Amino acid sequence: MKTIKTLITLFIMTVGLTSCDDELDIAPFVQGDADTFYNSVNNFEIALNGMYSSFFGYYSNGSGVQGLPDILSDNAIIARTGRGSNQVYSDFTYGANNGGYITNVFNGAYTTIRRANLMISQIDNIDGEAERDNILGQALAGRAFAHLDLVRTYGKIPTQSADANASLGITYIKEPVDALSQLSRETVASNYENIITDLTDALALIDETTLASEDKVEGVFNKNSVRGMLSRAYLYTGDYQAVIDIVDEITAPLATRTELPGVYTDSNDAGLLVEFAVNTASESGFNNVGVIYSQTISGSTVSEFAVDFGLFNSLQFSDVRTNIITFAAENEGNNYNAINKFIGETDQVNGRVDIKALRVAEAILNKAEAQFELGLEGDALATLDQLRAQRFSPFTIGTETGQDLEDAIQTNRRIELAFEGHRFYDLKRRGEAIERGTFGDLADGTGTPNTTQTLEAGNFRFQLPIPQAEINVNPNYTQNEGY
Repeated sequence: MKTIKTLITLFIMTVGLTSCDDELDIAPFVQGDADTFYNSVNNFEIALNGMYSSFFGYYSNGSGVQGLPDILSDNAIIARTGRGSNQVYSDFTYGANNGGYITNVFNGAYTTIRRANLMISQIDNIDGEAERDNILGQALAGRAFAHLDLVRTYGKIPTQSADANASLGITYIKEPVDALSQLSRETVASNYENIITDLTDALALIDETTLASEDKVEGVFNKNSVRGMLSRAYLYTGDYQAVIDIVDEITAPLATRTELPGVYTDSNDAGLLVEFAVNTASESGFNNVGVIYSQTISGSTVSEFAVDFGLFNSLQFSDVRTNIITFAAENEGNNYNAINKFIGETDQVNGRVDIKALRVAEAILNKAEAQFELGLEGDALATLDQLRAQRFSPFTIGTETGQDLEDAIQTNRRIELAFEGHRFYDLKRRGEAIERGTFGDLADGTGTPNTTQTLEAGNFRFQLPIPQAEINVNPNYTQNEGY
């Protein structure tokens, strides 16, 4: 099955038709009178584009979901010749008033949810059952995916600790309200129950043939997209058999070793389940996803963050992912293991590239981990080798068992998903510490180490603070412990 590509128009503040070949035929709805707007399938499609554009906003921002979870983890180290951007996250000194990632995810995800709920509230205005169900399914999937980003960021993850399910999550909003008003936070268990319900409903509603054409959104979240979302949600809740079952239903193929490099220059869409994409013309007003890691100035790469030396040392020459992840860069006489994965499309400015929000590779790794957790080591090894066979040349069938097998699954997860916004959440959900070591920022491991080298398991900073502005206007919204 062809996978999706979310093509988002760059002119998100207007409603109407666009003319450029690289943009959508239909611009997204972001403002207007909802009572009169939702009167045709065409207008619902405009509204869907508005929902997808808000995903791009908080995934791609200079402090977005695509990059900050790697900066918060042991994958990236701040380059001391950079601007010091996002250093409070690297140093674990962020607070409720810091803005950046703290406010971007909160405000961006709730904007996405509000737009999804507007469509859901008006969905009976569509006469055709098939069209109605398909749009409703996409809106429900969008609502669930955004809530998942919220609860994994500001709340605990169910597998993180014994008290996680009963702890404070976020507010799961199912009505088209403009703000959280006087609503209170719900439990983590309640949040995940609603996420899985919305995704299960979406899977039943979305048309099996919903795909994206080359130049227009015909359907963005398809059934494979939702299956991938469910595999992540089930992994987070520890429902390992459900992970296995839903991944087995995914029909999209894994990107091959030959295809994978092109995924990160937007040359192909191999192995993608959810991609938030934009026009790459130089007049784009969007923040480029890759600039969180580096910029190109006067022909030189100025790294903001480099590949952590421990991660760099784990990369192998025979692994196609090595050159996808890193390249050699020099700035002010210093050599860095620069981050290559989102450097950008060919002949485009540094960092301008589509967002890879969910891939088949993640689903396969979810399945391998679930099989291991259930004691199905032979199956887990076979699933892991399904991935490794498309990453290593030459490839040798694995023989790992026990702890070695678990380590191999997690090592390949770290490498496969590096700099795509996973590592912080993976360590968090597994109840593990962040251990960066004493290596410095330079290419040979010398230079300046991270200011904070360890964040112990269970530290309150694994739950980011609720933005103080929200606490100020809503006395019912409880701040996270420690802030």
